[in-house]
Amino acid sequence: MTSDTTAHASATTPHTFQVDLRGLVDLLSHHLYSSPKVYLRELLQNAVDAITARQSEYPGTPGRVRLSVDAGRLRVEDSGIGLTEADLHSLLATIGRSSKRPGAEGIASARTEFLGQFGIGLLACFVVASEIRVVSRSARTADAPPVEWSARDDGSYTVRTLPADARPQPGTTVELIARPGSADWLAEERVYALARDFGRLLPYDIKVGDRAVTELPAPWERAHPSPSARRVALAAHCNELFGFSPLDSIDLSVPVAGVRGVAYVLPSSVSPAQRSGHRVHLKGMLLTERADELLPEWAFFVRCVIDTDSLRPTASRESLYEDETLAIVREALGERIREWLTGLAAGDPERLAQFLTVHHLGVKSLARHDTEMLRTMLPWLPFETTDGSVSLEEFAQRHPVVHYTQSVEEFRQVAPIAAAQGIGVVNGGYTYDAELVGKLPAVRPGTTVSELDADTVTAHLDSVDPADELALAAFLAAARSRLDPLGCDVALRAFHPLTVPALHLDDRAARHERARAEAEEEAGELWAGILGSLRGSAPRARLVLNHLNPLVRRISTLPDAELAATATEALYGQALLMAQRPLRPADSALLNRAFIGLLEWATHDRENGR
Repeated sequence: MTSDTTAHASATTPHTFQVDLRGLVDLLSHHLYSSPKVYLRELLQNAVDAITARQSEYPGTPGRVRLSVDAGRLRVEDSGIGLTEADLHSLLATIGRSSKRPGAEGIASARTEFLGQFGIGLLACFVVASEIRVVSRSARTADAPPVEWSARDDGSYTVRTLPADARPQPGTTVELIARPGSADWLAEERVYALARDFGRLLPYDIKVGDRAVTELPAPWERAHPSPSARRVALAAHCNELFGFSPLDSIDLSVPVAGVRGVAYVLPSSVSPAQRSGHRVHLKGMLLTERADELLPEWAFFVRCVIDTDSLRPTASRESLYEDETLAIVREALGERIREWLTGLAAGDPERLAQFLTVHHLGVKSLARHDTEMLRTMLPWLPFETTDGSVSLEEFAQRHPVVHYTQSVEEFRQVAPIAAAQGIGVVNGGYTYDAELVGKLPAVRPGTTVSELDADTVTAHLDSVDPADELALAAFLAAARSRLDPLGCDVALRAFHPLTVPALHLDDRAARHERARAEAEEEAGELWAGILGSLRGSAPRARLVLNHLNPLVRRISTLPDAELAATATEALYGQALLMAQRPLRPADSALLNRAFIGLLEWATHDRENGR
């Protein structure tokens, strides 16, 4: 063999990865797991999986887990399958090795019943422990002696065989010794609280000292003497878990998907952006209490607790793996909530009305994508209209044409006038409302829907007698000249209520044109030419003066033309403020100018003794 060949052979010699256990523990505690409390879940998980394995091979074996605390030490003893010395080396001391993952040997034949499959196992306990001691006796080999595995957080471990009386029965005992600063995590009350939180739905006999941890059957599966008694019991369960008394509870049983549980309706409204954390148990063990992805986005008005056999956990076991199964479960749970809503609409309108008073936004979000739900909820969903807060069904019955605005500001500026003129307008400025009104013809054939614009409002206002308008031609011309730089026309109409002197109409088309014109003024020569080519019929805002209003009548007959123009500017500013529209710099300047002008006129007259 040549020297080159020898060098090449040496360069390709395989090496084994070395693991810094201290660094890995730090990674687990600060990045993989959200809290040190998961150590107890890992202990319960291993114990439950060991019992499951033993019962799969030896049916009828009792399932028992006992936890005890003494002076900073925690002992967890189970009646599971146990481990041999070879298992200790192969499983406990090999990071990433699991007998429960597909393709592994040993007890993998029953792996679909196991909680853990990632091979991290007891490693998570180093988050709170400086030393872990495991004593185990295998149930598979009758004469196999007990074995001990003892490991420290520096990465070292020892294995030794113990006398037969060290553990007479098959199973495993795990003992943790608290690391400095972590003794509180191994205190008895903390251990009991964590065991209850994680393991109350586990199917085995689990105790901390003499206190039971498990609580079966699950609250949603218990028998009650009446539906009302069941609602009371579930409300108490919700209050214990989530800290609120629900408006109602919704069964979430989906046997095909291996899911059962309950959804609790929040008693107060929440923002759609505020995602509710849901509690998910995997085969009885609490997986996460922040499963935001469990329900469709529109179902933000409930919080759920479920137990599942089918969903997959991530490696940290603190969230759900996003896959096709989760998508199917999400849709199935959403369908259960739809059925609940439909059932209320058909058989319990009072409870539905109570629910919608608080959570109409969630139902509107659902109805955007579900035509049948929109049709069902038409008589119930409230909308702000010129007739008050009514349903779309009732509103459409009253008005042959359903007008709507795209913003709250537009609705506020036209609502009093439109109501007085008999124009039916829906405020489409709230979340989802304009979209739902636009879908009305699809679920209510024959209904006409139209977005409200300035021309529609103006057309419904009464015209002024031509002779009267002609007499005011000079005033109107001066008013138009004064407001023209602001992109606003002036019109004279007669309308109710009489107390409104002027109405500012500014629809989307006018605002788009004004924005285009402003951009054209600020743009360079090339962009100005492009923006100028986009100019259409140039719709403009409109100030409609009310000829029936006494103030407008007095202003229109003022002999001082400058004073009349200043007063017109004041009416324009007042109309803007009444519409609650954002003021542009030019609008603010006009308001200041009109205010100062009127003050100067008033004080000037007093100085001259008028």
